[in-house]
Amino acid sequence: MKKELIISHEDELTKIALLEDGRLCELHEEEDKNDFVVGDLFIGKVKKLAPNLNAAFVNIGYDKDAFLHYQDLGPQYLTYKKFLKDTVSKKQSASSLKNFELQPEIDKNGNVEKVIAKDDVVILQITKEPISTKGPRISTQISLTGRFLVLIPFDNKVSISKKIGSSEEKIRLRTLIDSIKPEGFGVIIRTVAEGKKVADLHNDMNQLIQKWENTFKNIQKNKVPSKVLSEDNKASSILRDNFNQDFVNVFCDDEQMVEEMKNYLEVIAPERKNIVQYYDSHIPLLEYYNVEKQLKQSFGKHVNIPSSKGAYLVIEHTEALHVIDVNSGNNIKSGNIATKEHGLSVNKMAATEIARQLRLRDMGGIIVIDFIDMVNPDHRRDLFEHLKTEMSRDKARHKILPPSKFGLIQITRQRNRPEKQIDIKEENPNKDGEIVAPIVIVEKMEDTIRTIMQKGDKGKLYLHVHPFVEAFLTKGFKSIRVKWYLKYKKWVTIIPRDSFKYLEYKIYNSKKEELSGYSN
Repeated sequence: MKKELIISHEDELTKIALLEDGRLCELHEEEDKNDFVVGDLFIGKVKKLAPNLNAAFVNIGYDKDAFLHYQDLGPQYLTYKKFLKDTVSKKQSASSLKNFELQPEIDKNGNVEKVIAKDDVVILQITKEPISTKGPRISTQISLTGRFLVLIPFDNKVSISKKIGSSEEKIRLRTLIDSIKPEGFGVIIRTVAEGKKVADLHNDMNQLIQKWENTFKNIQKNKVPSKVLSEDNKASSILRDNFNQDFVNVFCDDEQMVEEMKNYLEVIAPERKNIVQYYDSHIPLLEYYNVEKQLKQSFGKHVNIPSSKGAYLVIEHTEALHVIDVNSGNNIKSGNIATKEHGLSVNKMAATEIARQLRLRDMGGIIVIDFIDMVNPDHRRDLFEHLKTEMSRDKARHKILPPSKFGLIQITRQRNRPEKQIDIKEENPNKDGEIVAPIVIVEKMEDTIRTIMQKGDKGKLYLHVHPFVEAFLTKGFKSIRVKWYLKYKKWVTIIPRDSFKYLEYKIYNSKKEELSGYSN
């Protein structure tokens, strides 16, 4: 499977699209000022206890206090508490945990008010970003994630991914990590470590130790509340968690991010760093790779199933769960054997699209899927196995239940971020209220172009408009654009933008600086 990463930075927002064989499978958006990302480490102060929830609310600098459940304290909570106190008071002078005295483990079934008090200072990690009116979800069990390893303070165990099947490889990896891990830390060996050289694993370990040292230094000098360690930027974290030989291209339109990703690949896969390429064109990156177009086609209540000849999904959202109905359209009409086989085929295509939709929309919680009825139990088993295979590429924790008597399949899927919501409907220019007449907008464009030329700008001009407007401006041999050229002796490059409203436009110069614009 060919994977491509498309990364666009515009207006203090980074959009990251993951394409698999040209199909959009994941879309992540990250604001430049987003300070509360899964994996970030903070020191915060307990604002209040909620004994009825067996939890506490912690001030970490966000509008809403972060939620800390007792089960997320971790058995070594008292040890973390002592380490934080000693570090702030300068009693702990180094980040090394060698000979650090471990405190008794807390009761896993205990009560929060017996362990935490109001105004306690805690070191914590974001496990779920703010969603809707809720603050971040946090944990005091710290883990530092690398390409091949996960480093866990105050835990001496070495654990190995269950997906590594070879007992010989497990012994090799365990022996190696035991020899290089620092005292006072535990390590989880990730699946991607299988078969890796000693130098690769050693280098990954050194980077994680450096992260811990940076955390220690920031705890010493920062106030409460504050961030003491930032997770990798989204692009680098996607490379960290997904990068393999399937990646063929990484395109980015931000030079600084290109440099950061090349530096990251220099560490984890130096022979592949050249797959990261800087994209420099007046056609926006997401438009060029049809990401905007695929977004419009993929979001909404009704979603077509590719290659199914008319079948589609109906996706409904309720307060408690998501419901997906597989509709065959008009291509299953009778009960013969061929039709039953075709029903299985459509269901399998639907399962593939559903797996993509869950990743793309980042749908979490309970998902109930109503597939086309299948009487044959072998067909139901075949569909169940196919769905599990398609969902195996999903990094979010999930569980799939076998088909019920009614042909329903239930999925539970972890959600760490707000569900992606993209409005694919556009405003109707002829409904509810007044708008500027299209001919007036065209005249406004022309006035702007004339004004720009009168100022002596001799460079090229790029006009970004809705695809319908682009067609209107370029239609025919004597199109409006040609008339502009004959009149002003300047060719205007017109670029259709799928993401624009009907009468929205922007004019850029050759340096990609916005000169003028309008949004209806």
